[in-house]
Amino acid sequence: MIARRVPAVFLALALAGVFAPAASAASEPGPSDDSFYTPPSPLPAGKPGDVLRWRPSNAGPRKGSVDAWQVMYLSTNALGQPDAVTGTVLVPKNADRASAPIVSFDPGTHGPAFGCTPSKMIDIGAFYEQPGLDDLLDAGYAVSVPDYEGYQSTPKTTYVVGRSEGPAVIDGVRAAQRLPAAGLSATSKVVFRGYSQGGGAAAWAGELQPTYAPELNLVGIAAGGVPADLVQVTLQLDGKFGFGVFAYALLGLDQAYPELKLDSFLSDNGRAKLAEMKQSACTFELLTTYANQKIADYTTGPGYIKPAWVARLTENKLGGSPPKVPVFQYHATGDQLVQFAQADSLHKAYCAAGVAETWKTYDTDHITLVYTGNADVLAFVKDRIAGKPASANC
Repeated sequence: MIARRVPAVFLALALAGVFAPAASAASEPGPSDDSFYTPPSPLPAGKPGDVLRWRPSNAGPRKGSVDAWQVMYLSTNALGQPDAVTGTVLVPKNADRASAPIVSFDPGTHGPAFGCTPSKMIDIGAFYEQPGLDDLLDAGYAVSVPDYEGYQSTPKTTYVVGRSEGPAVIDGVRAAQRLPAAGLSATSKVVFRGYSQGGGAAAWAGELQPTYAPELNLVGIAAGGVPADLVQVTLQLDGKFGFGVFAYALLGLDQAYPELKLDSFLSDNGRAKLAEMKQSACTFELLTTYANQKIADYTTGPGYIKPAWVARLTENKLGGSPPKVPVFQYHATGDQLVQFAQADSLHKAYCAAGVAETWKTYDTDHITLVYTGNADVLAFVKDRIAGKPASANC
């Protein structure tokens, strides 16, 4: 059943432009498209969330109804060191900026190539999660969309590394609040919302927020298709449809943690394939060009099970510091990319810790739920922002 559905969804993604090359930036004075994404070196002093640079964004199909900006802001990488992250801030033109809630829309997988950067996709109208983004803008909410770490002309993305993604999400909201042109309030209600990679990022932001950003007025988290346990998610993709996601996860971890030395156990074929992936692969290519391949053809041995890798994978497993706000967690029972059982384990861990969690399953596959889960997510977000008491079905 899943196999019959996926090609149609691929077509939808293709028509949405998910693998389209990035267009040039908005025709405003200032840095070229590529140089905008290159962090200053050395990084200036400042606090996480401080805006380093910004410029208008075309905002794709929302150009006439929102004001939007691409931003670069200070954040924190997986090693706890300062870094710079880019993203997009969008504010409906009819919003009351002094009181508008802010939702962090945390993107799903976009791929390692620079042309796949979410802010580029939003700018040219090729963001494949546009329907979910539209829901929030139509509701009158300001939206922050982080690109996550490493999208620049020589990309070094840290895919599915929660210790990098969580701060990028949180500091994207801080940057939205500090961006002078946006005029948003530092006390606005905040929600983290994401699916797939974005679901993991939203959950990580929720777990880190009480200590990393206690000042945020966080009221809820909506996280779907969550890759909570990277070992369980990635290893079951070997030789399967989602192998490209497995390979990209190895690349992301290696780029976050230099001591992992992925190159030391890559074969010549694996080295060439990952270099190609970094250069040209977006979501569509990950799920087509690299489908059904095997890690044994990329490596000289299973170096990814060595103690250094296990330690970092364990460090990036969700559930250790449950969020302090209500959570809507959802998952497809037929998920062929992000294993269902490990997400169910996270849901049970949150419930055992007393989180006000709503857990919902859908009889569908991973890609379809990108779209069919949006209505329930929006209802949850609206209820949290309205201040309605959160129910739980633990």
